[in-house]
Amino acid sequence: MNSSKGNRSRAARAGAGKVRIIGGNFRGRSLRVPARPGLRPTPDRVRETLFNWLGQAMHGLACLDLFAGSGALGFEAASRGAEPVVMVESDRVARAGLERSRVELGAEQVRIVAGDAGEFLARDRSRFDVVFLDPPFRQNAVPALLGTLHPRLRPGARVYVESDVPVAAAWPWVELKRARAGQVSYQLLRWDGDDQGDIPGNV
Repeated sequence: MNSSKGNRSRAARAGAGKVRIIGGNFRGRSLRVPARPGLRPTPDRVRETLFNWLGQAMHGLACLDLFAGSGALGFEAASRGAEPVVMVESDRVARAGLERSRVELGAEQVRIVAGDAGEFLARDRSRFDVVFLDPPFRQNAVPALLGTLHPRLRPGARVYVESDVPVAAAWPWVELKRARAGQVSYQLLRWDGDDQGDIPGNV
């Protein structure tokens, strides 16, 4: 066996695992996490803080999980009553994991979309109350995405941002909360622009 190939295989297996849904109808259920480069599910402690910020019940809220990965954030929202929940994921293996989790949980309110986050924002016409924005850190994509996200937002929508450094958001964005866990900075922003979606966000 090629030793470098063997090392890569072991590293890939080590990246796989499970995350647990911590609240709502699916509380205690586990999601299987495929071993994919850059896939880092939001930890339990961070998710608990986030959903304390958002409110434990999310009934009637439309949610977008723009870099779904393991689905930890989107399925957590669905568990707490959010509907619909749209998950966007470009990686084929990760997307298959999302489909499997949706079936296992019976989460019929979840819609999984194949493709790039930017392309989804450009072509889709849905509006959302809550958006989870957790791109791979190496992409440094958050500022640009905040600048193009506004047509997909309902008035007063809240956007969760996870990155390696805090985002300095200017009006019409308002920072509601900020915290840090290890190497991860996470924030909750509110969109205070108009309801026509025609004013660009400044970041």
